[in-house]
Amino acid sequence: MDLDWTAVGERLGLNLEQGVAVVISAVGIYLVFLLLVRLFGQRVLSGLGTFDIVVTVMLGAVAGRVILGHPPTLAAGALGLFTLFLLEAAFGHIRGTLRGARLLTSEPVVLMIGERELPEAMRRTHVTDLELHTALRRAGIRNRSEVACVIMEPTGALSVLRRGIAIDPYLLRGVRHADLIPQELVQGDHQRP
Repeated sequence: MDLDWTAVGERLGLNLEQGVAVVISAVGIYLVFLLLVRLFGQRVLSGLGTFDIVVTVMLGAVAGRVILGHPPTLAAGALGLFTLFLLEAAFGHIRGTLRGARLLTSEPVVLMIGERELPEAMRRTHVTDLELHTALRRAGIRNRSEVACVIMEPTGALSVLRRGIAIDPYLLRGVRHADLIPQELVQGDHQRP
């Protein structure tokens, strides 16, 4: 069996035109992905239910296909990965600035105060009642009266703060709707966020 080295080279290699196409495709799909996550909220990627896993795999497959082109080659894959890592590093640096953080990172949002859900906040963050109830159960909440507040974090995770010990106002800085939390649930003499 003779090995066709020309065919092997074509499958592994990449010419300049293909390389430019890979880089442009990687940058383009990365920016589209950021825009879609921004539009649909951070919950898009935070859950790990069956449906969420299927969507995440499909997103990766679409992005990979767009970046690699046809037929995919080892060099295109390596260049695509390198470009994505470079973009992640660049956007990580941008997120480290105050303006970049405001532009690229979603702010935390109060979704529930005491026993009262904030329907408008839940709608805007695309959090369902089922997801909220799941977060309460995972936090060991047996009755809604145990809840001080529930906050959706910038990562899309839901943090459940219990009643009993007053919340340090420092923890509420930059949290949307924190001003709605009753004073008796927040530590005394400190300035509110």
